Amino acid sequence: MVETYVLVPGAWHGAWSWRPVAQRLRAAGHNVVALTLPGLADGDDPRRFTLEDTVDFLVGFLDAHDLTDVTLVAHSWGGYPVFGAAHRVPHRVRRLVFHSAFVPEKGVPLVDDVPPGHAALFRQLAQESGDRSVVLPYPVWQSAFAQDTPEPARKLIYELLVPQPMCFFEQPLHAPALPTLGLPVSYLAGECDLAMPPGDYAWCPRFPARLGVEPITVPGDHEAFLTRPDAFVSALLHSHTVDG
Repeated sequence: MVETYVLVPGAWHGAWSWRPVAQRLRAAGHNVVALTLPGLADGDDPRRFTLEDTVDFLVGFLDAHDLTDVTLVAHSWGGYPVFGAAHRVPHRVRRLVFHSAFVPEKGVPLVDDVPPGHAALFRQLAQESGDRSVVLPYPVWQSAFAQDTPEPARKLIYELLVPQPMCFFEQPLHAPALPTLGLPVSYLAGECDLAMPPGDYAWCPRFPARLGVEPITVPGDHEAFLTRPDAFVSALLHSHTVDG
């Protein structure tokens, strides 16, 4: 069955990060669009955007292209815009896939859904940035987000990351829990992903629990969708037969 995938990146990432996955999905006969959200394009001023802008952009894209039966795939922080968009245009969504992603709770911003040490680091980096953005120091990103990625690829990916508007971490969404929509949903969890809170095991079990599903384990760290696209695509294509 041909599916339409809309791939939504996480913090610091753009459409470029989904390219290996998109190529493989297209080769399998599917329709694929990878998006760069407002505030995360190269050169964007992080002070100009709000979290709601990212939701508006995703909803506007689906509406403008009259897309229906869409599989929305969210990575990491991308769970926030996908959560917001799913509530606004559920009639356009066939299913939802969260990959090592935050599953928001009503009224709770990301900065309040991570351990206090993470939150303090984000606030400190934003304060020191001069433009209220967050750029992770390389040692932090190397050890927590890409510890299973070979060093040359790790350095290249880090160079491609863009500053993340701090307000994307501070602003909440106010929609109810996703299960209220009745949409099929899956959660793919990196088996050695240390980036998801609390960071002392591979994934945070409360996020798939918020969806009412068991996580599907995929190989690799937080960047594995980019660095191990074959394994990720295999899990993604299989996920609709497991949950929902």
